[in-house]
Amino acid sequence: MTDRELLEKTLTSCKLCPRRCGANRLAGKVGYCGQTAEIRAARAALHYWEEPCISGTNGSGTVFFSGCNLRCIYCQNREIALGNQGQVITLERLSQIFLELQEKGAHNINLVTPTHYIPQICIALRHAQEQGLTLPIVYNTSCYEEEESLKLLDGLIDIYLPDLKYRAPQVAERLSHAPDYFDKATDALCEMHRQVGDPVFDTETGLMKRGMIIRHLVLPGLVVQSKHLLRWVHEVIGDHAYVSIMNQYTPMPQVANDPAFGDLNRKVTDEEYERVLDFADKIGINLGFRQEGSTAEESFIPPFTGEGL
Repeated sequence: MTDRELLEKTLTSCKLCPRRCGANRLAGKVGYCGQTAEIRAARAALHYWEEPCISGTNGSGTVFFSGCNLRCIYCQNREIALGNQGQVITLERLSQIFLELQEKGAHNINLVTPTHYIPQICIALRHAQEQGLTLPIVYNTSCYEEEESLKLLDGLIDIYLPDLKYRAPQVAERLSHAPDYFDKATDALCEMHRQVGDPVFDTETGLMKRGMIIRHLVLPGLVVQSKHLLRWVHEVIGDHAYVSIMNQYTPMPQVANDPAFGDLNRKVTDEEYERVLDFADKIGINLGFRQEGSTAEESFIPPFTGEGL
């Protein structure tokens, strides 16, 4: 399939994600993600705030894409998730950005919120690899994915870095307007593992070369949701992936200004986080990361100034 054929097949009636909105993005129509077929990004730079085996000492070569197919009410990157910020770049420029990040010493190429750009990313990665890109490729996603769309990435992605957010449909509906989130996300996790297999690390640097890290952000008042999700991971994925349990939830203005979400207008307490960690230990989750100290700060949100584009 040629590059043009891939774009026409996937974007003339877009069903890349579970929203399946059918927008003709190639003709300039905007999908649920807030984007046309034009690639829009907000930042491309070395990023040091991922898991240690991703960021290492040099940083992860991170490209933050504009728009999002999930758009959670509490999103810390909401300014770009809504698709209103960012800079339009060409496929050729995206390939060049990958190579520039490699030249800057990045340990990997980290694609953040990439779902709605899967076909463009496939093309840009292939072109960059033809020009000398050799770094591992990280797919960093909310995990609201279509299994068939992920299959387009088979052989291109080395490390999957998916979220696992909610178990209950009513919670997913309230916070992300996606009652089918758990079903779609768990199908996606199984496909991701099929593609990349068990974790592989560089024995000298400790950097991940291949595999999957499942991220779970603990939310205020939703410890029970966290426990249900961790049990699923343990029973279905087991020790075939790492689990990163995060306490960095930061109340953002869109939550603080909406009385309907007052329950989210606080940080996760130490007691809530410890309950989740204790549960993970109790059920036997052996491979993972946890956060220590004051991580729930807005300073962990990078400036979306167009750097590196």
